[in-house]
Amino acid sequence: MPRRKRTAGSSSEGTADSDDSGDHEKTDSSHSEAHQRNNTRLTRASLRLSQSSQDAPPDVKQVAERDESPPRTPTGNAPSSESDIDISSPNASHDESVTKDQKDSGSDPSHRPKRRRFHESYNFNMKCPTPGCNSLGHLTGKHERHFAISGCPLYHNLSADECKVKAIEREKQEEERSQGQNEENRHATRHQAPTPRQVRYKEKVMEMRKRRDSGLTKDQKEKYMEHRQTHGTTREPLLENITSDYDLELFRKAQARAAEDLEKLRLQGQITEGSNMIKTILFGRYELDTWYHSPYPEEYARLGRLYICEFCLKYMKSQTILRRHMAKCVWKHPPGDEVYRKGAISVFEVDGKKNKIYCQNLCLLAKLFLDHKTLYYDVEPFLFYVMTEADNTGCHLVGYFSKEKNSFLNYNVSCILTMPQYMRQGYGKMLIDFSYLLSKVEEKVGSPERPLSDLGLISYRSYWKEVLLRYMCNFKGKEISIKEISQETAVNPVDIVSTLQSLQMLKYWKGKHLVLKRQDLIDEWKAKETKRGNNNKTIDPSSLKWTPPKGT
Repeated sequence: MPRRKRTAGSSSEGTADSDDSGDHEKTDSSHSEAHQRNNTRLTRASLRLSQSSQDAPPDVKQVAERDESPPRTPTGNAPSSESDIDISSPNASHDESVTKDQKDSGSDPSHRPKRRRFHESYNFNMKCPTPGCNSLGHLTGKHERHFAISGCPLYHNLSADECKVKAIEREKQEEERSQGQNEENRHATRHQAPTPRQVRYKEKVMEMRKRRDSGLTKDQKEKYMEHRQTHGTTREPLLENITSDYDLELFRKAQARAAEDLEKLRLQGQITEGSNMIKTILFGRYELDTWYHSPYPEEYARLGRLYICEFCLKYMKSQTILRRHMAKCVWKHPPGDEVYRKGAISVFEVDGKKNKIYCQNLCLLAKLFLDHKTLYYDVEPFLFYVMTEADNTGCHLVGYFSKEKNSFLNYNVSCILTMPQYMRQGYGKMLIDFSYLLSKVEEKVGSPERPLSDLGLISYRSYWKEVLLRYMCNFKGKEISIKEISQETAVNPVDIVSTLQSLQMLKYWKGKHLVLKRQDLIDEWKAKETKRGNNNKTIDPSSLKWTPPKGT
């Protein structure tokens, strides 16, 4: 009977073990039966281990099959092939570790703990770059080791035990929150007003923010300055008393969540900390810290620092090469047609088919700051609208958005990015407004392609809110129609409804949906507009010189 079980669940290692046990049967039958039972346990464990190691997300395994390889260029402006991208799965290392355990431990299953197998996938030559750190613990409190600053407790001025305690507290809060939401969803059918629990929570948050200290005391400032002078950039600045305890806790939760996401990507083989992830880029006058992994060729990615020409977007390995390139580069603005200009702000329409290398480099650059972007090389079906700010040295890249030439679902934006040095200055809203201006000229209703990044979702919600409140403020009639709002603003009705619901301006009453004109929100928006004054960060439709492309 044990022999049948072993045959049904055997792997290649289990088959070899069964042959050995057959030889032992001829010499000693009692020793063979014990050996077979142990090998059966070993084979089952190795089978489960190999199956679990193959449960990697399918999108990771199929990235190399989906993307097209760009053409080789003598200038090296884009990666020569997809084979340069290191998207390796940890399955092979896991299987090798299992085979090694089986050879070393023989037939004793006590030598094969799962935790040992998991840690063997780490490279113990790797070490956290934080000075004085022993790589033990993790910011999330869920891992025993870390190899990057993002997961280093010492860098964040915490200990490993404190991280574990905070992880337990976050799990309890998440359980309480999920239970409360389930209870509310059970009774809320078409109820759009805040629940009593939400009202109490909002009051609690406002009270916590009111109790925030007005500023740092003299002793606290001295302590913070001493910490900064002692550790410099090798430690996170002290954050206590800078903001409310509630906002600081939100920031800590976001840090832990980001560290957990990076750890998952590292274990899946999408990034290799310290060896294949670009940490910083030199772009024009700015040195920018990157946020995400981008599939630059390995010979560039392993450097950790990339030098990029801000006009032609060619990437280089050193400051010397960049200096020589800038002396010869004749580009001072993006290729394509300038379709908008007002003051120093210009927008260029770049065809992905005509300027393939530039658009591929633009996508690789954008991936450093976008999480959900998957398009790098297949740029021919897209148009890129690149916004620049001009001075006496040239037109500097502010941001861009891309859109399909022929979108079946009428998406007016496929990907949108504002460069980090221009964020929180109104340029993102200008890009969104420009995309809807193009939709108005095309006499279409547009919507951004999903999924949106976190920052993109915030920007779009803010834009939709402003558009609706402006429309409500200027509306003089008695009955309002979502269809009319959509036709005038070019915003998709689905986006209008979701925004009205978030603003609590949509009610269901006597079998009909009613749009409420909330004067308090309109007055608040008017006050912000007055305070903002004459802002140049707006799109002027009269400055657009563009006709919809035909036959693309």
